Order: sequence, then structure tokens, then C-alpha cells
Amino acid sequence: MAAAPQAPGRGSVRKTRPLTVKTSLNNPYAICWSALEREHMHFILQTLEDRFKSLGLRKIEDKKKKRKQFLKKPSPDRCGTEVEKGEGPKEKPPEGSEQGSGWTPVDVRKQLAIGINEVTRALERNGLLLVLVCRSAKPAILTSHLIQLSLSRAVPACQVPRLSERLAPVIGLKCVLALGFKKTTTAFDAEVRAIIPRVPSLHVPWLQGRPEDSGASLDTASSESRDREILDTSFEDLSKQKRKLVGSQQAVVLQPLKIKKLIPNPNKIRKPPKGKKTTSK
Repeated sequence: MAAAPQAPGRGSVRKTRPLTVKTSLNNPYAICWSALEREHMHFILQTLEDRFKSLGLRKIEDKKKKRKQFLKKPSPDRCGTEVEKGEGPKEKPPEGSEQGSGWTPVDVRKQLAIGINEVTRALERNGLLLVLVCRSAKPAILTSHLIQLSLSRAVPACQVPRLSERLAPVIGLKCVLALGFKKTTTAFDAEVRAIIPRVPSLHVPWLQGRPEDSGASLDTASSESRDREILDTSFEDLSKQKRKLVGSQQAVVLQPLKIKKLIPNPNKIRKPPKGKKTTSK
């Protein structure tokens, strides 16, 4: 007969730990990129591919990696034989024979923001005219923040399928998940003007408005003349003009956040601060 199970000893009982619960806010809205038409997709990819090839923009990397050579200490007898043979230092190759690593036209590279991190930083500084995101970026949360960021900065943005597949081999990169064109660009002026009307508008529930005339920001002549007039005015007039400009250029209106119900965490245990000691009366 099988023995009856014995009760565990007094010291072997384990106390159940409380479940760790973290308070978090969930977003009730589903934000996604607007669909791009197939004709517009082919136009954008072909236009950028032809422009990159004509400019010769490419990143060159040295395939010959420097290997670490572990040299042994030469013995005195061997040093004497080498001196007798007359072995001198090896001649260095000429400077022009090897091409250094980096981007070929540096000035053209400075007019672009390549990669998710670089595009995000440029958008936060409000320095982009157009943002293109590759559809193959997974998980989708990698590029989802660019929707709100580009709409809040009044920058047209869209998701282009096969962006990395078509453009990455042309410029010598493994992948291009995000591409941004800066406001100081001159090499891609015509291409940006042609692409912006084909970009679908984004929709975010708590943000309203979309820049209809984003191509007008490329004309810097009016802005320069306006800056000169501002410099000639006094400080009081300057503050008034700044307020007018901010009011006229503001294309985004933030809607108030409505909180329906606050639920406290019942499992949260508040510990008293270490510095304060309870005084007994």
C-alpha cells in the first residue's frame, strides 16, 4: 500500500508573495498610417532612386579590417641577423590609392535624415519638410510615434512599401526604415515638391489640421525679408509680431483629455519614508 502523504514541516511552509501590479494608461485610439496608392508608391520610389543615382550618394565602408597582430619579442641574435640583411621599414602606400570610409558627397548627406533615430531628432527640432517610412519596419511601434510627431510639426509623412528594398542598395546601406528631407535641402528641392501632393493626409483623433501648402515653406525669400523687418523694429513691436506669427502659423489644435474614472491600485503598499521616524506619545 502506498504511504499517505505527510504534511510538510513547520519550517518548510512558504509564504505566497503578492502579485506585482503596475498602473498604466491605455490608449483607446488605434493610430495607423494612411494608405498610399500604388501609382504614387511607384512614382516616389522611382523618383528617389533616379535622384540618388544621379547625385552619386553612397556610403563607402572599408572591407579590409585591421587584424590584431600579436608580435613576439625578437631575440638579440635574430635582431643582429635582421640588421645584417638590411631590412628597413616597409614603404607606405600612397594616400590617394585607398579611399576612406564615409559618405561620398558629404554636403548632400547633410541635407537628409536617414534612420528612425535621426528622423525623430530632426522632427523634434522642426527641421524637416517630408518624412517617408518603410512599411517593412517591425514591430510597428518603431515608427508609430512618427505619426503624431510629424502631424504636430505640420510635416507631411507617409508609409511607403519597399522603401528599404529599393533605396538601401543604391546608397550602400543594409536598410532604410525612415527617410527625412531637411528644410535646408537644395539637391532634393524638385523631388520634394513633386512628392508632397501625393502624400495622403494623416488622422489623429486629438490633433486637428494638416498643412495644405507645405511646399510653400521651401520659399525662403519671404521669410528672410520678414526677419529683416523684425530686426529693425523695437522690442515691444517684436513681441506683438511674434504673437501674430504664432497664431497664424499654428495649424494644430490640441483637444482636452477627458478622464472618465480613476481606479486606485488596491495591492499597492505604501511604505513610510526612511528618514522620518514615528514618535510614540
